[in-house]
Amino acid sequence: MSTEINKILACVDFSDYSLMVLEYSLALARQSNTQIIVFNVINQREIGDSEAPFGIFPNYVSKGTSTEDYVKKMKAERTEKLKHLIEKNFSDERILMRVKIGKGSPFDIILQTIDTNDIDLVVMANKGRGNLSSVLFGSVAEKVFRHSPVPVFSVRERQSFKRVK
Repeated sequence: MSTEINKILACVDFSDYSLMVLEYSLALARQSNTQIIVFNVINQREIGDSEAPFGIFPNYVSKGTSTEDYVKKMKAERTEKLKHLIEKNFSDERILMRVKIGKGSPFDIILQTIDTNDIDLVVMANKGRGNLSSVLFGSVAEKVFRHSPVPVFSVRERQSFKRVK
């Protein structure tokens, strides 16, 4: 078993915790010039909504965009958004970061990415965009914590999780 960290997967969902995930990832990467893969997943549910004949709203009429075009557009938008986030906050260290966008069920895609990219450590927030759905379906972070073959570093905002005595 090797404890050397060469690649970090920083899971970013554009929630309020995303910047914190990148800050902690960089703090860990600076120790050994580790590569960071800044990773976002286009949720399969979003793709499914684009395939519905009338979208998710009754008055919505599809503009004839294919699922493939929709995913391509979403990947381009999210890649630009992540690059802007990195440039704005970490311009001096952006060379350590590579942006990658996946699509599908976030939990499954994160685990696949760990395997296919030889990830040594995952950094993610335990709260994110899906707070309500996590109550109903179980959170992505919880599933990754339980099933990841590599260590998972949990990021949280101190004030929100302060213990009441």
